[in-house]
Amino acid sequence: MSDRGAAGTPRLDVRKTYKLFIGGAFPRSESGRSYPVSGTDGTLLAHAARASRKDARDAVTAARAAFAGWSGATAAGRGQVLYRVAEMLEGRLAQFAALLVQGEGCDPGEAERAAAVAVDRWVWYAGWPDKVAQVAGGANPVAGPYVNVSVPEPAGVVAVVAPALSSLLGLVSVVAPVIATGNTAVVVASEQRPLPAVALAEVLATSDVPAGVVNVLTGPVAELAPVLAGHMDVNAIDLTGVPPGDRAGLERLAAGNVKRVFAAADDWQATPGTRRLLAFLETKTVWHPVGI
Repeated sequence: MSDRGAAGTPRLDVRKTYKLFIGGAFPRSESGRSYPVSGTDGTLLAHAARASRKDARDAVTAARAAFAGWSGATAAGRGQVLYRVAEMLEGRLAQFAALLVQGEGCDPGEAERAAAVAVDRWVWYAGWPDKVAQVAGGANPVAGPYVNVSVPEPAGVVAVVAPALSSLLGLVSVVAPVIATGNTAVVVASEQRPLPAVALAEVLATSDVPAGVVNVLTGPVAELAPVLAGHMDVNAIDLTGVPPGDRAGLERLAAGNVKRVFAAADDWQATPGTRRLLAFLETKTVWHPVGI
């Protein structure tokens, strides 16, 4: 029982049902499975949906369907959409801080600072969509009567295995640069600490981010990562959240359709730089005769 209602009658706690986030909706796992999520002190916090292989394939389908519209949007427009997400994260700062206290054992002050840094990191990436082309592209000097121009383009559908321990700042740091550059994402949340990822999904669902641009799966990385690494409609994969000793097999699976593979053990407190922004871009180079 929890607090008493207005009439003095006892109330039951309204427990949250944690689901997946696929195509802008919150489905349960098609298998109906879930798994317990505990805090650092062993306290049971919730049961999260345990995504299946089919859920992973459905997420890829949703990401592919959203890619044309998202990559075709103006860079300035994508930046505005991402900034709106940051505004909404700021409004729910207390909720994210509470999740960090529960899931990571932070003291309240530390959790509030960590949540604020995550919001700042999202703002940082929101400022990049209309600037990436100037960093990663440009006019190239060539011999002969030609104009040669290189233009960065998004790779496509990117699978992201989020960091296991940094459940909010690490999550933001791997997801924001993927979508800032026009890609769509299928994210495997931290298996032990998935609740900030689900809360982020709730923010995205009520923001201006189109359905399917970000899809969030919760469940065992060992079961979901191979499905995404071997999926022929996934163009790139970020293995940051996979232990280094487990990456070789996933890299072999990714070679099936020559996926771009990225992995890094980042210091999430450091200035992010442009490495992740450029990781999932392809460069198109165009030659054009002068005067035609």
